[in-house]
Amino acid sequence: MQEFRHTIAGDTITVHVPETADDLDAFREWLRQADARGPIAVDTETTGLDIYGPEFRLRTVQFGDAHDAWVILYERGGDFAECARDALQRCRSVLIHNAAYDWLVLDRCGVVPLESLVPRTTDTRILAALIDPRQPSEGGAGTALKPLSARWVDASAPDTQAGLHTVFRSLGVTKDAGWARIPATHPTYLLYAGLDVILTARLAPVLRVEMHRLGVRDALVPYEHEIARICAVMQRTGLLVDQEYAGPLARRLAEEAEQYGAVAARYGVTKIGSGEQVAAALVGMGETLTERTAAGALKTDKAVLLPLADLDRDWQRIGARTPNPLADAVLRAKRAAKWGTTYAQGFLSNLSPAGRIHPTISPLAARTGRMSVTDGLHQLPSSDHVIRRAILAEEGHVMISTDFQAIEMRVLAALADVRRMKEGFLSGGENFDIHMYTARLIKGDRATKRDRKVFKGAGFGKVYGGGVRTLARQTGASEAEIAHAVAAYDRVFPEIKRAAARWQRQAFQNGMTFVSATGRQLPLDRDRTYAVTNYACQSVARDVLGQAMIEMDSSGLLPYMRLPIHDEILASAPAREAREIAHEFERCMTFPLYGVPIVAEAEVGGRSWGSLYGADY
Repeated sequence: MQEFRHTIAGDTITVHVPETADDLDAFREWLRQADARGPIAVDTETTGLDIYGPEFRLRTVQFGDAHDAWVILYERGGDFAECARDALQRCRSVLIHNAAYDWLVLDRCGVVPLESLVPRTTDTRILAALIDPRQPSEGGAGTALKPLSARWVDASAPDTQAGLHTVFRSLGVTKDAGWARIPATHPTYLLYAGLDVILTARLAPVLRVEMHRLGVRDALVPYEHEIARICAVMQRTGLLVDQEYAGPLARRLAEEAEQYGAVAARYGVTKIGSGEQVAAALVGMGETLTERTAAGALKTDKAVLLPLADLDRDWQRIGARTPNPLADAVLRAKRAAKWGTTYAQGFLSNLSPAGRIHPTISPLAARTGRMSVTDGLHQLPSSDHVIRRAILAEEGHVMISTDFQAIEMRVLAALADVRRMKEGFLSGGENFDIHMYTARLIKGDRATKRDRKVFKGAGFGKVYGGGVRTLARQTGASEAEIAHAVAAYDRVFPEIKRAAARWQRQAFQNGMTFVSATGRQLPLDRDRTYAVTNYACQSVARDVLGQAMIEMDSSGLLPYMRLPIHDEILASAPAREAREIAHEFERCMTFPLYGVPIVAEAEVGGRSWGSLYGADY
């Protein structure tokens, strides 16, 4: 038996590493006694993060409490692997930090099925996010184990991680490669592995106390674990990639990026990623640039270039000016390069042996609790089919997309109790258009499509906190026109402005933390208190989606579910049953919220995701 001593918060702890059958018997006896005392912390060490990659392996499984950790060398196989499997099946209650990752690792490697371990798990990362959802860059502790342990358990907690990275360098390997290359018997590696479960075991009760002190709603804990399970199952299933389409697409996009880059070069921009070159060329063409970066350079990001190219956020012509050819070329060159590398080539590079990608779905990614998906799938343009065409439904299946209708405005109407807006949602019928309804309230029957666009911008400005300049740039309207539209919006829907002021007062009285309608703690930045409306609406919209996902699971729809994308659920369903299944998705996403009907519409496409956006397959 190898044993390592370490000090955590003034206590001497022990990391045990069994090497013989007798050592494994000692572990089993410890487990029996520890399991009777309370939950067991569990963790894994693997060869990397690509769970579904062909070279992925499970190296160790760790078990621990506040004072003892046991590192089981799973990669040795035989009795060691069997002991780890048996222990995981026996534990009545486990603590895991970032549980979804370990659920999938243990499931993928045949140790214990995800469905067996989930009901017995408490994820300390979920507890931490419910206490403070901010990342370190936003003033919070984040949700990583070491920084959380440094804050709540022992300030020196990250030291072992730094030591392990030093070992990787001494072995001549990168940080990413080190996890696979370091010998499993290395003392620093074993100490690191053992300390993680001890830190998790110590972190859990401290976080529970803090949750109670803050008054975090108890029901959020099982609710978030259910959503985490649903997302983990979708990640395990993955998305089928049309490799015969993605390969040629990657080459075509590379050519397109080169062509538009050549156009930019004619205006003196030899590097489209050089903001300095782009800014100088645009100013030389007579454009006026006013926004600057923190370092003082003129901004030439997408938000600046789109209006110059006379394009809205969906890359549709605004009709407000003559498009600037350089701005248009830079935008299109960057987009083609990103799509070719991040998406088309990225899909092919990340394929599992089954021909799938398995994007990570993070249920608690943003401060408001909104979900995110890796592989860039959350940043796809809303109207484009080119990249989505590479994602396929199963053989004999078709794609279904079910999307909430005007969810942001419905949530705003519900939370702020906006009388006229609620009346519209209640009486407008299934084809009700809140933005045209608003335009007609203000302009009467003479309201035009352009009026609709302007008042839509004003409405989203209320939800997302966009200023007059930003809204003008996005809609193509003048700043004066937008200012007038916002003022008119406040006259027609005065409850919104009153609610925003009330929510800001509540946050001030609660230490700059706003408590959402579902009980979330949402810290506000003192220089951005206007964001409270955005936080209030986004957090509830996310919980509306979360509750709908739980209803979908209860209704037997989880095997069809593939991704949550913003306010949409993507599914793959047998073609013969697709209409019936689509109606069931709609039912799960339809319910009242404070008197406002939340409704959804399902669209049945063809074999590819892109078919829902105009692709022919």
